Amino acid sequence: MNLPNKLTIFRVVMIPFFVFFLLTDYAGETSKWIALAIFIIASLTDLLDGKIARKYNLVTNFGKFMDPLADKLLVCAALICLVDMGKLASWMVIVIISREFIISGFRLIASDNGVVIAASYWGKFKTTFQMVMICLMIADIETISLLTAAVMWAALILTVVSLIDYLVKNKDVMKETK
Repeated sequence: MNLPNKLTIFRVVMIPFFVFFLLTDYAGETSKWIALAIFIIASLTDLLDGKIARKYNLVTNFGKFMDPLADKLLVCAALICLVDMGKLASWMVIVIISREFIISGFRLIASDNGVVIAASYWGKFKTTFQMVMICLMIADIETISLLTAAVMWAALILTVVSLIDYLVKNKDVMKETK
């Protein structure tokens, strides 16, 4: 197993520890900071594994499948925890997670037709804003609550914009093929 795939697996393994520290008082007030550190490290492994895989030609089918799945698991786990903690509205999380299901289904249909749908810049901005939003919400610093709210709304808007962008740019994928 190559290094990028090991980093992807490491990211998945970190998720239960992240959730544990985020939702418990196991380490007192330090728990949220441990959870934040785990989330940041996991998010950085996402950047690192992709760069290493492309630079050293270590792209594998396992990585193509697991890397986006690991990202979705990490972000969705964080969003669901934030709803449980009362820091994020459930309807916003439903919009964000629904977008992920729609795009995943869309990519599956495209794949069946021999088409690969690459990540768009809108999708990358969306992911960046979602991860920054999650970090800000976990940190929960009162003096930057307006910034946190602005990033939250930007992440939600980018979620919808990136969905529309994918669907419009790839509308031919949905046409019946023989």
